[in-house]
Amino acid sequence: MKKETKTTVKKAAPKAAAVKKAAPKKAAPKKAAAAKKLPTAEERYCMIQEAAYFIAERHGFDGDSAYFWSLAEAQINASLE
Repeated sequence: MKKETKTTVKKAAPKAAAVKKAAPKKAAPKKAAAAKKLPTAEERYCMIQEAAYFIAERHGFDGDSAYFWSLAEAQINASLE
């Protein structure tokens, strides 16, 4: 006599996700404005020195160096703000 074996058939799980609508994509959050890195005192001094040189050059190196320095300092300060 043959022994009867039971075969079990597994039922597939219901696919509820198959009908699911794709969610609308959200806009990427805007990145916060990057904090400005302030130059060191030495870097600032070199920036002013270079700007003063070019200002003096535009004036034909004819004038007061302290005046050229003050113009350069104001220019650099404005650019760093």
